[in-house]
Amino acid sequence: MDMKIQSFGLVPQEVAVGMSGLEFLRGILEGRYPAPPFAEVADVWPVSVEKGRLVFEARPSSRFYNPMGLVHGGWLALLLDTAMGCAVHSALEAGKAYATTDLRTTYVKPVREATGRLRCEATLLHIGGRTASAEGKILDSRGALIAHGSETCQIFPIAKGGKED
Repeated sequence: MDMKIQSFGLVPQEVAVGMSGLEFLRGILEGRYPAPPFAEVADVWPVSVEKGRLVFEARPSSRFYNPMGLVHGGWLALLLDTAMGCAVHSALEAGKAYATTDLRTTYVKPVREATGRLRCEATLLHIGGRTASAEGKILDSRGALIAHGSETCQIFPIAKGGKED
């Protein structure tokens, strides 16, 4: 893996909810906090974290092939959901959490292992008191569009003990 992430695991929830989403995501990017366990399995990692804008890279693999010998659309949706959700997360203040409520993905080109590294760019479109929305696109190494999507997230308060308020 060509990424900065050195460890995978969970940050204790009482620590995670005590900081803004931007602080938390930068901590993962900089290696101060572990990346979530799914990131190791899915081979996705952040490369840029700004408030309202995230960039992830990912490596398609034959491990993710469907029966037709193409990368499963669910893996591409996972990449989009990760980047778009993090774009929302990056704008949250301490004590707030989010959950995806709607995800729309449009596939433009098939992906194989030989496609090589993909780049997923996501941007926050709107954030309110209870909902947020983001859009994202996946590009290949030549900048060709592979897939794009949008999502809506619910925003809710979460207490230091990890319980919703």
